Amino acid sequence: MTETTARSRWALARPYRLSLDSYARITGVHPDLIRRLVALGLLEITRDAEGNLWFDPSQVREMATIQRLHLRLNVSYGSLGLVMDLLDRISELERSQQRPRPERGLRWT
Repeated sequence: MTETTARSRWALARPYRLSLDSYARITGVHPDLIRRLVALGLLEITRDAEGNLWFDPSQVREMATIQRLHLRLNVSYGSLGLVMDLLDRISELERSQQRPRPERGLRWT
């Protein structure tokens, strides 16, 4: 095996991820509620061989969205998945509809 092949086969560092306890501490949410949100499919996780939950740091932002929708708009946890999917679709449509502005000299009429 060449040196290049060996380097491309193994990661140089472990990916940064958060344990359930550290994720709960950072987000300010009780671990039991986090487990329920994972069961509802609202948070993306990975499990290790022992079954422990691990969170990508991007999931901190997802939790902020969940809390905002639940607390400010009174959206139930059961319907949060639908609301978040719709918000993602709206954002995607807005990005696809963005068009460059016409130049100053050109008129659209």
